[in-house]
Amino acid sequence: MNSAFVVLISFLSMILGIDEAEIVFAGDAMMHQGQIDAARCPDGSYDFNDCFDNIRSYVESSDYAVVNLETPISKPPYSGYPCFNSPDAYLDALADAGFDLFLTANNHTLDRRDNGLRNTIDALDARRLDHIGTYKNSAARTAALPFIKNINGIKVGFINYTYGTNGIQPGREVIVDYIDRETIKNDVERTRVAGAEIIVTCVHWGVEYRFLPHESQKSLAQYLTSLGVEVIIGGHPHVVQPMEFDRSAGTSLLVYSLGNFISNMKTRDTRGGAMVKVRLLRDSDGKVHVDDASYRLVFTEPPTAGNRNHRLQWVDMSDDPRAVAFAGSARNLFRQHNRNVLEDLPGTVSWFRSKMK
Repeated sequence: MNSAFVVLISFLSMILGIDEAEIVFAGDAMMHQGQIDAARCPDGSYDFNDCFDNIRSYVESSDYAVVNLETPISKPPYSGYPCFNSPDAYLDALADAGFDLFLTANNHTLDRRDNGLRNTIDALDARRLDHIGTYKNSAARTAALPFIKNINGIKVGFINYTYGTNGIQPGREVIVDYIDRETIKNDVERTRVAGAEIIVTCVHWGVEYRFLPHESQKSLAQYLTSLGVEVIIGGHPHVVQPMEFDRSAGTSLLVYSLGNFISNMKTRDTRGGAMVKVRLLRDSDGKVHVDDASYRLVFTEPPTAGNRNHRLQWVDMSDDPRAVAFAGSARNLFRQHNRNVLEDLPGTVSWFRSKMK
């Protein structure tokens, strides 16, 4: 598809009033001790804003943006691995970067136990930020779900689950949405009945540092697809895993793992991750489908003399040779295993669309 055709389609969409929406998904937003130390200001406050400067326009150009918040936002002391806890300023920076929906069902959500979970929800609510995955009690979950967002006239339902919480069990009231097929089935059915035209399931699953999906991921993905879920976005392995888009049906996108969004992890394949942009479109018969999906690779540059914070950078814009190594490994994996999900590079359809927004 050439650029002239893309321009024509976008123009027709505008004048004909055809609903379309672009959603960006980011991977695991980690908070290691090195990130906390780097962001600490002389007055004792924290500032993470410049961490996201380089990717801000990409996130803001989307109609809705989703990130996995893999740390509690609670009271000091703040800490990195193995039990995360981050200052409010981290949440402010992610929100300022353009993220709208924060996923909280992951294996670190109980690192500060029940109070940390509640404090995280309070911090999100205080900023009027969307969030799913954990709840203060069952009544709060019932009130929050189904979670359906009207994005440019398209009703998109989101649900979020985790395989576990590192052996820490929730207390008597707080709710963590663990992977449970009966729960998922009920949530999907309720979300569809409530009017969702597209259902996005975000899952924290798989085996850390493994590049290909585990059989448990494949099995759950097949189950979700059988329930009619159109988009499946995965996280947790801390490395990227393959993506599959079923163009024959036009409604099935599966991303096994986006890898890390930002972190202080130091191996070649954990220093970066993928961001995925999904385009939804309403057909002439009124039905919404997944029209296109693409990815971009990001890399976390460590602090330097001129930049005290860890900063995200597009791999092709980074001077760090480790970014080249990460990109080579990720692209090789995607070249072998991706199905119909291409990199968003200059000259591609996704790139032209972004320039017209």
